[in-house]
Amino acid sequence: MKRMCLIVLVLVMFVLEADAQLAHATPSTEFWTPATIDVQPFNVWHLGIDNYFTIGRGAGSQIGTGAFATDVGLTVGVLPFSKLNLEVGLDMLQPIDSMVCAGGLQNGAVIAHCGDVGSSILGNFKFGIPEGALFDGSPGIAAGMFNIGGVNEVTNMDIGDFIIGKTIPVVGRVHVGGYLGNSNSALLHEGGDLANARKNMGFMAAYDRGFLPVKDKEGNEYNKLSLGADYASGKNLIGGYGVGVAYYFTKDVSVLTGPVIFNDQDINGRWKWSTQLDINF
Repeated sequence: MKRMCLIVLVLVMFVLEADAQLAHATPSTEFWTPATIDVQPFNVWHLGIDNYFTIGRGAGSQIGTGAFATDVGLTVGVLPFSKLNLEVGLDMLQPIDSMVCAGGLQNGAVIAHCGDVGSSILGNFKFGIPEGALFDGSPGIAAGMFNIGGVNEVTNMDIGDFIIGKTIPVVGRVHVGGYLGNSNSALLHEGGDLANARKNMGFMAAYDRGFLPVKDKEGNEYNKLSLGADYASGKNLIGGYGVGVAYYFTKDVSVLTGPVIFNDQDINGRWKWSTQLDINF
């Protein structure tokens, strides 16, 4: 218990003290968004390495047209309860020079911080109540914050979200909810410009379903393949939708890949292809 308390303290200190440049720092996610009721179990660590890159085109001179920085995230479950979970995490993004610093954001607040990158670390946390925990057949519930940053008017997005999810027999899992971020962040304004109308709130929805169930040598059952799709409204950094297919090498190691299309092309470009390596340990 002392070891776990120390881990949580270190994570919280990083979240509060880090000055971070543009990033998409995520808790447990569906694909592009955190629109899922999934939360890391107690003392289970999750390593995620996410890449978003272009296909058939160079970065060009307009912002958002190139690849995003690689996101290396570490998340851990910290509550030893069956009916209430909490995960906390950090995301480190590199290389720093791939962050947004030019183009359509020159007239907004972002350009003022391009030379002041500091640390590329953002934080997140999420509480979760599993399906069936409140009463027989009850939906799962999740609430938390992501993209917690320290650069004023840029990465201080501090987006809170609330998600409800339910497994529908044969169909799969459906998740719906909403988000609200800090309107003082340029990245939650259309085009990344504080002079434009703020777009710091919206709704999210997601769907997932597993296929090809198998068992490992220990008798643990898992699906070899899964399909996931999600959407976030809003013309801002997180607005967009994606569809991905995951292959599970084991129940704890998987690769997810697919396209993501963005609502705000001035910030993110039109679309990118994503590959995401996920490891539980």
